[in-house]
Amino acid sequence: MKHRTCGRGDIKKWPVSKEDASLLHKGGDFLSNTEDDFLSKEEGNFLSKELEDFLWKCDEHVDKKLSQFCHDHSQLCCSDCVVKIHSQCSKVTPINELTDMQPTHLQGLSVELETVLGEIKSLQISQELSVQALLRTYKEHGAVMIEQMRGNLNFNIDDIDECGNSYVSTSGGHEQYLKEEMCRSVLFILNEYDNITVKELNEMRDEVISIKGSITSSIHKCTSLHNDLSHFHEFVQKIGDNKELCLIASIKCKHIIQQALTLLGKSGKVFNVQSITKHNVRIPSDKDLCYINGICVLPDGQVLVVDWDKKNVNLLNQQYQVVSHWDVNARPLHICLITPSEVAVAVNTSNIHEIQFITVNQGKLVSGRKFQLQHECTCITHHQGDLFVTSGQELYKYSLNGKLICRLYQDRSADWTVYKCAVSPTGDRLYITNYWNKLHTLARDGTLLATYTDPALEYPWGLHVTPAGQVLVCGYSLATVQQVGWEGESKLATLATQEDGVRSPWLVCYSSTTSSIIVGQKWVDNILVFRVE
Repeated sequence: MKHRTCGRGDIKKWPVSKEDASLLHKGGDFLSNTEDDFLSKEEGNFLSKELEDFLWKCDEHVDKKLSQFCHDHSQLCCSDCVVKIHSQCSKVTPINELTDMQPTHLQGLSVELETVLGEIKSLQISQELSVQALLRTYKEHGAVMIEQMRGNLNFNIDDIDECGNSYVSTSGGHEQYLKEEMCRSVLFILNEYDNITVKELNEMRDEVISIKGSITSSIHKCTSLHNDLSHFHEFVQKIGDNKELCLIASIKCKHIIQQALTLLGKSGKVFNVQSITKHNVRIPSDKDLCYINGICVLPDGQVLVVDWDKKNVNLLNQQYQVVSHWDVNARPLHICLITPSEVAVAVNTSNIHEIQFITVNQGKLVSGRKFQLQHECTCITHHQGDLFVTSGQELYKYSLNGKLICRLYQDRSADWTVYKCAVSPTGDRLYITNYWNKLHTLARDGTLLATYTDPALEYPWGLHVTPAGQVLVCGYSLATVQQVGWEGESKLATLATQEDGVRSPWLVCYSSTTSSIIVGQKWVDNILVFRVE
């Protein structure tokens, strides 16, 4: 059951479309009211009768009044809810028996609302800047491609002129030859531009459109939540000493605040493992055991698995069966999602360091553009058009077109001090693993914010952040998978150990589609799938 708040004032003045706003609330008649209708002028700071009625209104059954509270689901209920939804719940209590909520408790809630409001607004601004940067990157890349074509044309024309000047001929045939040679050269370059560069620009254009759409959708969520939070921030200051209304407002406020914290990547929800299954991902032609070095889950539930030893990427269907594979020209070390149908693979050997893009098209893997790196690449992760790449001792930030933006972090005290990396849903925190049992949390600019150390995380090769901001990390030597708080300061839970079948975990990934944690292992043909709640 989702709790929705009412709007205020003229809906046309909201910073979202009327259609979007209407979807956020039930009881459209209430949206047409003005702020003066919400707050009774005679009552001063107290709520009007109409707003009281709104707070009492059930979100699921709008013609019913709230009367109960389900302790199992922490939800307010009407009589219909109790019968249709909560009949099997162990404890449902009448609201009038839970009136220990004092008005002073709402003061703390008001402060919390104000804090979250500021964070949501900052996120919205950051996302709008990401859209601008994304479009700028695409335009810059197009300009670079055109400039490269011009350079090739000039080089070939100059080369033809130089050949002509070094050859003396009295006949007009030589001049005609030079013209034909120049035309052939120009046509070759233009055809090459059409076949390669235009294809690359089209790929990048599709990436930009997809990523921009995702960011825009997130901006709309921010706007909606900001409106809801703003309204309740006003409401809680004007409820007065009505204990039942205090209780209802408190519960609804906390629900909206939790929604906002999830959007901000600050979910404190701890995973609870429900079941464990094994799935063999070895293909008949494989001679050796699997060395799974990376896993990426597409929104439709398909899974891509990177095998370091066999130098390939396998596509699994929703039942974790191999349906396609693609051979890499070197050792693939990691993989990350770029769009719902495209991934980027970090490829690394002694003399090859590159990022290779792959598209999933009708159950097949299709290679796309790639760009070279001037350093080792041990991991790659993506956030709204920014690529973060680790080298073993450094963390770099790249644009989508392969342009190096900056080096964010460096630790040359030993090898593998900056091995794996992950980014929070909002992009304001970066996580990196250190070979020596450490997880570092960095700010957006690379400033070290926190360090978490645990002997159980010896060789923490696997690292992943869920869409809600839950941090997952696995220790290779002691075969353990942990959930760490989003602040990166402490362990929240041990999710799996050797007793659960974990042997040599090399990576960890979360699937929102199936609510599952997937663990890949070194020299093991099976991936482990943990269903969680």
